[in-house]
Amino acid sequence: MAKKNDRLQLGKLNFIILGVAALLLILGYVIMAANEITISPLIIVAVYVVLIPFALLFKSKPKA
Repeated sequence: MAKKNDRLQLGKLNFIILGVAALLLILGYVIMAANEITISPLIIVAVYVVLIPFALLFKSKPKA
């Protein structure tokens, strides 16, 4: 059985960042559907490569 410390501990900020990532993905695919093929791949790649990993790996500082 996994220890509690081994699991991802996602906080409120992590879910907010993931929500923003989901909205940007939707926006990127909608823009791509409108045949704008210059900006939409940049948005989609940025979300997959930067924003989602950041949201999953970000740990907020503990409150003192």
